[in-house]
Amino acid sequence: MIERLVPVGVAWAEAFDDTLLRPADPRELALVRGRPERVVRQFAAARTCAHRCLDALGAPPGPLLRTADGAPAWPTGFVGSVTHCAGYRGAVAARADAWGALGVDAEPALPLPPGVLGLVASQRERRMVARLTGKHPRLPWDRLLFSAKESVYKAWHPATRRWIGTAAIEVTFTAGGLLTAEVHPDRTPPPPVRRRSENGQATGPGAGAPGHGGVAARYMGRWCVDRGLLLTAVAVPARTPPTVPARCAGPQVSV
Repeated sequence: MIERLVPVGVAWAEAFDDTLLRPADPRELALVRGRPERVVRQFAAARTCAHRCLDALGAPPGPLLRTADGAPAWPTGFVGSVTHCAGYRGAVAARADAWGALGVDAEPALPLPPGVLGLVASQRERRMVARLTGKHPRLPWDRLLFSAKESVYKAWHPATRRWIGTAAIEVTFTAGGLLTAEVHPDRTPPPPVRRRSENGQATGPGAGAPGHGGVAARYMGRWCVDRGLLLTAVAVPARTPPTVPARCAGPQVSV
């Protein structure tokens, strides 16, 4: 599935069960120690996908651990994104000199629980979901919207180290499985606790981040629904404005 969404130069790997084609790294398993066995298996299978992407790109060996804020700590010079849900584990990765940020998210192709759409969508997005549902009622547009916002956040946060809420991401679905998104950081309330450094400058999530008062970033990507799953992905070229990802013709792996 994921090969439909990622551009040239992005390695991908996916699995539909928890079969491991390489032993799980105990340093990675330590990150989920004490979690339910189901979660550990999904985590390990998704990390296996990530390693297969990095191997295809010639990255140095080593565990894929976490940053201080919980995101995968990709090797220097590489970017990527990992996702897993019931029935799917996947990852994408690329060289940072070609692609500046990647985000991918998988979800079951089911409607969101009642009341959730109103918490994650703007009025315009809710109207869009209603309109698209009227035209294509068999597609779970509300969860697809949620997934698109997850993909955008996975690309946004590693690049900015700034947390934003779902209201800060405005998504539009276009024809042919495309999506566009804008990030409006001013729509995210400031964190409830603001620390100050010795020189009096604010520190903590979002301090000094760019983009207040308008659109800080624009993303373009793709989506698909198949096999009872939905998948979204965005990719930002390095040092150039985002463009619509073409279908992948670069390094790729399917597991």
